[in-house]
Amino acid sequence: MHSGKLLEASDLTKVFTKGQGFVRSTIEAVSRVSLSLDLAKPEIFTLAGESGSGKSTVAKLILGFEAPTSGKIWYRGRPIANLKGTKEFMKDVQPVFQNPFETFNPLKKVQSYFFETERNFAGSAQGSYPLTEKSLELVGLNFSEIKDKYPSEMSGGQLQRASIARALITNPALLIADEPVSMIDASLRMSVVNLFKTLKEEQRVSIIYITHDLATAYYISDRIAIMLRGQFVEVGSVKKVLDNPLHPYTQLLKSSVPDPDPRSRWEEDIALSDLETREYTRRGCKFAGRCPQVQKICCEGEPDYHAVDDRLVKCHLYS
Repeated sequence: MHSGKLLEASDLTKVFTKGQGFVRSTIEAVSRVSLSLDLAKPEIFTLAGESGSGKSTVAKLILGFEAPTSGKIWYRGRPIANLKGTKEFMKDVQPVFQNPFETFNPLKKVQSYFFETERNFAGSAQGSYPLTEKSLELVGLNFSEIKDKYPSEMSGGQLQRASIARALITNPALLIADEPVSMIDASLRMSVVNLFKTLKEEQRVSIIYITHDLATAYYISDRIAIMLRGQFVEVGSVKKVLDNPLHPYTQLLKSSVPDPDPRSRWEEDIALSDLETREYTRRGCKFAGRCPQVQKICCEGEPDYHAVDDRLVKCHLYS
């Protein structure tokens, strides 16, 4: 753990066990992942990769929704395990989920979420909600657009912006945005993406942006980590990584953008495909079975990280 860090994760690992009795298998959904965000310099750090690469599991570990099997996470120099569930942490670290229609109860008026959040975290008096109006304004909405409305009475774009606005009421230092534009109409995606850039630049909010959309990742990110079967395989500035990818997997992602269909997302309670299972359990490099530059050593031992052109690359090609 280092001083001056907003968030730091070291050798983060999460193992899931499936099945019962003798028919059990384990999947290392996140494997020895390390990352950090500076306290003094807000940034947008992107986790990108195919569905099933472990991106959302990393988000759940940071938010405290899952406990790591091993490794440590610190927030402002303090172990997250000691902060989980505290008002301080919930105020400072806010999630933005993929589907805004799952964020809001369909039987509850949208405005009630804003009022409850403002009362609980800002101590606003009943009937006076200045932070609600301010946060809505930041995302390009006004109160009349949510007043007395249920989620079904709003568009997906409006509801996702409302979801971000509710998160901003607590004046967070960190947003964890998991596929936040994948279910929004293409015409509205850039408005949300631009909003994240504005939040970083004007509100000094750091953002962990999780996506398999490399176009939006390239547009808004400062740094990017490419994930493959639970591992970071290339980490560096977004322009270097995507303009001149070094890892064969990053090269594949750039040449054939993954299917953005949210229905293809892997969730932990759904059986893995044969390809995912083979790659998660593969000895050596996880990508060896698909890599056009595979060597004998790739099938025998896991590669180390190598520093190449101001980035880290987990590949035997750079030994």
